[in-house]
Amino acid sequence: MKDIKEIFGSFVFDDEVMKERLPDDTYLILKTAIDERKSIDHSIADTVAEAMKEWAIEKGATHFTHWFQPMTDITAEKHDSFISRAKDGKVMLEFSGKELIKGEPDASSFPSGGLRATFEARGYTAWDPSSYAFVKDGTLCIPTAFCSYGGEALDQKTPLLRSMDAVNRQAMRIVKLFGMNDVKHVNTMVGPEQEYFLVDRELFNKRPDLVFCGRTLLGAKPPKGQEMEDHYFGVIRPRVAAFMRDLDRKLWELGVMAKTEHNEAAPAQHELAPIFTNTNIAADHNQLTMEIMKKTAEDHGLVCLLHEKPFAGVNGSGKHNNWSLCTDTGVNFLKPGKSASSNNLFLLTLAAVIKAVDEHQDLLRISIASAGNDLRLGAAEAPPAIISMYLGDELDSLLESIIKGEHHNDVNKTNMSVGTEIIPFIRKDNTDRNRTSPFAFTGNKFEFRMLGSSASISDTNVMLNTIIADAFCEFADALEKSNDFENDVKSLIKDTISAHRRIIFNGDGYSDEWKAEAKKRGLLNLPDTATALPLLSREENTKLFARHGVFNETEVKCREEIRLENYCKTLHIEALTLLEMIKRDVIPAISSYTDTLCSCICRKRKADNYIDCSVEETLARRLSEENAQLLILSDKLKSEIEKANDRANITDCASYYHDTVLSLMNEIREISDNAESEVKRDFWPYPTYDDLLFKI
Repeated sequence: MKDIKEIFGSFVFDDEVMKERLPDDTYLILKTAIDERKSIDHSIADTVAEAMKEWAIEKGATHFTHWFQPMTDITAEKHDSFISRAKDGKVMLEFSGKELIKGEPDASSFPSGGLRATFEARGYTAWDPSSYAFVKDGTLCIPTAFCSYGGEALDQKTPLLRSMDAVNRQAMRIVKLFGMNDVKHVNTMVGPEQEYFLVDRELFNKRPDLVFCGRTLLGAKPPKGQEMEDHYFGVIRPRVAAFMRDLDRKLWELGVMAKTEHNEAAPAQHELAPIFTNTNIAADHNQLTMEIMKKTAEDHGLVCLLHEKPFAGVNGSGKHNNWSLCTDTGVNFLKPGKSASSNNLFLLTLAAVIKAVDEHQDLLRISIASAGNDLRLGAAEAPPAIISMYLGDELDSLLESIIKGEHHNDVNKTNMSVGTEIIPFIRKDNTDRNRTSPFAFTGNKFEFRMLGSSASISDTNVMLNTIIADAFCEFADALEKSNDFENDVKSLIKDTISAHRRIIFNGDGYSDEWKAEAKKRGLLNLPDTATALPLLSREENTKLFARHGVFNETEVKCREEIRLENYCKTLHIEALTLLEMIKRDVIPAISSYTDTLCSCICRKRKADNYIDCSVEETLARRLSEENAQLLILSDKLKSEIEKANDRANITDCASYYHDTVLSLMNEIREISDNAESEVKRDFWPYPTYDDLLFKI
């Protein structure tokens, strides 16, 4: 591999490339607009486009595309070549400022919640200069926003950028109150950790459920799962290590700061974590990461599974969204400093986060709601569906002192000995880690651990940015009228923490006791997507988004509709796939093996000497009964799918799929898995969990 510094960002039209290739005045205008998050002067578009085209061609590009993120959790792109007809009839290579700034894809073919129909299909993609263009697979990719003919957001990027503007506006009011007049901008920063599974491609192709649904709808547990805890941080197998090396190189070329990689808890599960960056860039990079993971896996004869729960009985995959707030001068709002008790900016920010999370539990839960994520929340690998915050004993003690009006002695970081002289002292953090907490403070940031592995991180960060902006707005409104800032800010911190302390929980989020305690505290428990999503368009939420210019009422309702439709469609596809697997493969396989047992029974009975065949008889009878149940239940499943689709209201449809269809699917799976554990391997039609999890 080439030197990392040489290849990093080599396929990105970044600041260094722009400075080298653009005229000084053009570069300065573009750079200023990006830094200050202002609109680009169209007069420079042609110059930028020409430089971008020449650079891309040198990198092997023949086409360009507006790379955007519709509400499908994946990216979209339409490729156009640089060629144009010259006057002499030959071709010339062109790329104009108009083509750079605006594209016109068909908006009716993407999820729109009714905003776009076939007879009103026009939509626009618009260049986002704050996210650098890049060359991928011979195409110049230009990150863009995607909106309807009426200007409504049809993508993930547009509301994310709006929410970043909202939190910047309100955070700037806060920093000015603290006399930080050199600050020009406040950014939210994110580092999304990405979990995933790798399986052999040949085995994958033999499983219709993996091919169509991304998860196994059937599968008996193997004799060994993750109970020995020997895969987590274990030695990376050569085939996986080769994949990871290749993945790193491809991501580094695209400017993605892939930093950490390791085996995760479940067999065949792994994780990749990047370095923190601006939230918009982090969202783009995470989409790229998921795409490149899948492509790279194919190069190694593997398939990368990003479904939240591809295998029952072992951990599923999530995405940990590490979030912080920083000024352009390098001040982290969430860094306690040497004395947290006297750092009023930190305490006010902490109070704002506590208030925001408590008041908007529904929005955070909605932001991570999906059919796949429902399968992992509350299990050993993911936080419960109940939103709570973990601060750690030290911060909890500080908040207790603030509420009581008592002096608090800050605990300085101390050296810790592990009990042997050869090992040097290590610095002990002020907080422990609570992996059962959905929203945990981890030293200088918050880690929101509930995201599903296949999801875009944009939804969650739109919610986080908006609710923090709202809390800051309320604080700024109060403090800007203050005649005694020091006392008033302390009173505001105290009152806010006192009013919202119920959201803080440092204990075991998996315990039954916590569920009872959370109910007593009045915290929301939204166990599934069908229950959570209809809360998105509540009047309070609609007003919140409108207040900060993130969504209008129509956009909120459309997004709720889109996500409920996606939930129903996901379960519809899974139910049809399960139906096909049971009827076409599983029932015949059980019948075939039962027939073999019956033939064996007949041979034994006809033998000259009596041979006991009670084992075969018992097994044949049991399998026959299970097969009969599978036939009855699969017929019932077909009927219930039709009933679900007859529901006129999408909310009712989602509830029916969850309560009836999914419940029936689970019942069918249990019977099939029992049969799998008793049918001879040669007869079972699909690769087993043993094959999928342990044969890479």
